Amino acid sequence: MGRTDLVRAYELVFPGVTEGGQDVVRVTVTDRTGPGGHPVYEDATGIIQAEISNRSEVRVLATGAGQEPAHGVTARPLSG
Repeated sequence: MGRTDLVRAYELVFPGVTEGGQDVVRVTVTDRTGPGGHPVYEDATGIIQAEISNRSEVRVLATGAGQEPAHGVTARPLSG
């Protein structure tokens, strides 16, 4: 990708998915860009994919038929 300011990994926080809490999923950058032109990140399984802007704005992408992308997801950049 060539960008030195690119965050390599994020934690995606899904609010209220589990009773009384939230689910957190680690995603890493891919070589793809999303519909908004920002990098696409995915989890180790490839099931969770999200386009994340340089301002940590998240657009969760559908990866299967009938899947509805989650809303209200936030991204926390990870170092290293």
